[in-house]
Amino acid sequence: MTEVFRNYIAGEWRECLSKKTFPNTNPARNDETVGLFQASGAEDAKQACDVAHEAQPRWAALPAPRRGEYLFRAAELIEARLAKIAEDMTREEGKTLPEAKGEVKRAVNILRYFGGEGARQFSYQIPSERENVFCYTLRKPLGVLGLITPWNFPIAIPVWKLAPALVAGNTVVIKPASLAPMSAYRVVEALHEAGIPPGVINYVTGSGGDVGTTIIEHPAVRAISFTGSCNVGDSIYERATRRRIRVQLEMGGKNPTVVLADSDIDYAVDILVNGAFFSTGQKCTACSRAVIEEPIYDALVDLLVAKTRQLKVGDGMEPGIEIGPAVDANQLQTVLDYIAIGKQEGAKLLCGGKRLTGGKYDLGYFVEPTIFSDVTPDMRIAQEEYSGRSWRCSARKTSVMPCAWPTPCASDYQLPS
Repeated sequence: MTEVFRNYIAGEWRECLSKKTFPNTNPARNDETVGLFQASGAEDAKQACDVAHEAQPRWAALPAPRRGEYLFRAAELIEARLAKIAEDMTREEGKTLPEAKGEVKRAVNILRYFGGEGARQFSYQIPSERENVFCYTLRKPLGVLGLITPWNFPIAIPVWKLAPALVAGNTVVIKPASLAPMSAYRVVEALHEAGIPPGVINYVTGSGGDVGTTIIEHPAVRAISFTGSCNVGDSIYERATRRRIRVQLEMGGKNPTVVLADSDIDYAVDILVNGAFFSTGQKCTACSRAVIEEPIYDALVDLLVAKTRQLKVGDGMEPGIEIGPAVDANQLQTVLDYIAIGKQEGAKLLCGGKRLTGGKYDLGYFVEPTIFSDVTPDMRIAQEEYSGRSWRCSARKTSVMPCAWPTPCASDYQLPS
């Protein structure tokens, strides 16, 4: 029987009010349901915000070093379960198991670092121009923070948002992306087992339009941190600033790697392949364009194509796999659509460009690592983040679109109608 995962509100694991759930599906094997999560609505999110607001003064009154102790304990619990949490991440998001293990370890390190910040929250003395006057700064928490996190780094990004928030004395309501909610669940589970007081951290899954919008507009929420697409980030910024609350946005990118003529070609190719294909290119920092000086263009591109063709695509749970699937059918289609656009615009397809089919590939969302050349600056694949990778090599313009590129910084938050 598929396991059902609940919301975490007021220190309790709760079903949502509608009693409805949604499936978390393995993108490498879409016949496998990793878990069922709560299809929460606005009222569930409101409860979480209300609880966080009530708990915040008591949490802020706790000395910062003691707040940091909860992060240390959670780090120990997560590290002890690293292998299992990494496997869960690979099954729900698709990245390879070695990448998932590295991300879990990163989350552990973040928790430990910010746990230590509890003992380093120093104030500052400021010289006064008046006699017998002592000037100093005093840091205070903001209050309740709303965190809306993406699916592409489903444990590292939630942790690097919530750890500093908690140690500073804020309480948190987190809504993870519906495509990969289990990894954030494991963090909340560890904090719960570490004994964090009820209401300090609250976890609610569900649609971005209902849950996300409620968090953003709740009067107790004093700051929003969002990672996701640019159009959604723009909407969140407008809503948050209308309320005069703080907002932090991490959105998309279209990143070039510049390769100069005196570069070590083998090293440069390794950097390009890693930058474009790591995490199946599903990240806002992925290398999507290569700008290469003319004298080394031919030699570098030939080697780049050769190494790209050697990459092994498949289920990230299998040994030796270097590139996993797109995170879902929509992201797969986005990649295929942009490959078609590149062809229509006149870019030259050097390798890849097709969905992988047959046998085990039929159960997942796999695309061949893809490279285009002869890409001009006005082409859409040179300008738009198609959630994959497209490289433009200058001089003779090359665009590399490794494998499946769903919108890298993708959250499932939807623009309200």
